[in-house]
Amino acid sequence: MNGKVVAGFLVAFALIAGAGMYYLQVYYFYEELDPETTELTYETEAGPENLAVVEFRGIDATSSPLRFRACIELEDPDRFTSAATPVAIPTPLNGPEWFDCFSAQRLGEALEAGEARAYLMDKNIMFGVDRIIAVFPDGRGYVWHQPNDELD
Repeated sequence: MNGKVVAGFLVAFALIAGAGMYYLQVYYFYEELDPETTELTYETEAGPENLAVVEFRGIDATSSPLRFRACIELEDPDRFTSAATPVAIPTPLNGPEWFDCFSAQRLGEALEAGEARAYLMDKNIMFGVDRIIAVFPDGRGYVWHQPNDELD
């Protein structure tokens, strides 16, 4: 009888700990970014330039530089794409399911099909991490951070 009680406590503890870790990873560390205070810039030959955005929805977390995600609408996509540097191997990373405007799978498929193009916004936004944007012809943009070759 005592062994069943101990095993029951261990299973209950494992379930509670697992649920807690899931909550921390998927919800707790993320915070929604304020469109009024979030500045997006990109590198041009003339230097950094502000990205003109009509709509913005973004999330970030201090626990990892790779957790940044944003869904935006560009004011002038042609101006941006003519000045920005294309990215050879864009790799959108999965975000939390509750941030439903950003789907790494759909975005990756669109990039492979040529429906969207990826550009470098900031090289080494943090050491070993670049900020990438994928832009659709209609002005929709999706921003994420991905590791670069500095970490190899």
